[in-house]
Amino acid sequence: MSGNERAPGGFWRDNSLTLAFGTAFLAALVGQAFAGHAEFNEQLAVDGLQQIGFGEYLMSSDFAVDVTENWQSEFLQFFLFIFGTVWLVQRGSPESKEVHKIGTESDREQRMGEHAEEDSPRWAGTKDWRQKVYSRSLGLLMGGFFVLSWLAQSITGVAAYDEQQLRQLQAPVGWGTYLVTPDFWSRTLQNWQSELLAVAAMVILSVYLRQRGSPESKPVGTPHASTGVEG
Repeated sequence: MSGNERAPGGFWRDNSLTLAFGTAFLAALVGQAFAGHAEFNEQLAVDGLQQIGFGEYLMSSDFAVDVTENWQSEFLQFFLFIFGTVWLVQRGSPESKEVHKIGTESDREQRMGEHAEEDSPRWAGTKDWRQKVYSRSLGLLMGGFFVLSWLAQSITGVAAYDEQQLRQLQAPVGWGTYLVTPDFWSRTLQNWQSELLAVAAMVILSVYLRQRGSPESKPVGTPHASTGVEG
């Protein structure tokens, strides 16, 4: 059987990584919704206000801002890592390209244009704007997701912030004003720093530590100085 032929039940095996993490994401999102609803109603009770139903909470700005503030930091992490690893390297890390390959690499190395192969993506073999877009499509999409989720966070965040202001009998603020408030930047930076720390830790620890069978790790017996080698 060739590598392109699918064995019985192969769909679940071939897509198990995406399916497992997608399922875990949905489970965590549901758990966050129930926990957030309970916490939100506890706060309403403390403030002497009427509690709300689960469905109403799911449509609230409080739930939306809690979700989107995490999404934007995740997409920022991948956007920076994807573009950063074009020019930045870490000797000995499987998360880094080999040191001598810094940069965008040649068309031959990237199998682009006249060097595209028969089974290469169609746009990789073109020599116009389609190739330029496709050759950066992953980073651009992650960057787009970051901007959209960051915008969603700011919009839902100002709604949640104004709701809290009104509960405290204080005047609401506009979107522009909210963008310079400590509340917005506290929400934003606490997520950014955790994502950047995780990436930095993964890059440097994978130089010296191993996880047998994982492509995020070098083979167990590979020297520490080997770079861009996956298990």
